[in-house]
Amino acid sequence: MKEKELLLQEIEKLMSYGKDEPTINPSLLEFLDIQSLRNIKKSLENKVGTLSEDDKEWLEQFKKYE
Repeated sequence: MKEKELLLQEIEKLMSYGKDEPTINPSLLEFLDIQSLRNIKKSLENKVGTLSEDDKEWLEQFKKYE
């Protein structure tokens, strides 16, 4: 369950970047399974290529290097 909580927090931060509030209610994400949450997070991270350099630096903190 800890991984799910971490993913939810990271997705919420990614979704709310540059806005006063998230574009979707984060509590709705709680009903998704781990794989769906991973896919959402990865999709948000992949958008880094279309962002400004400042945005890219901010989003880099969410990437996990293995």
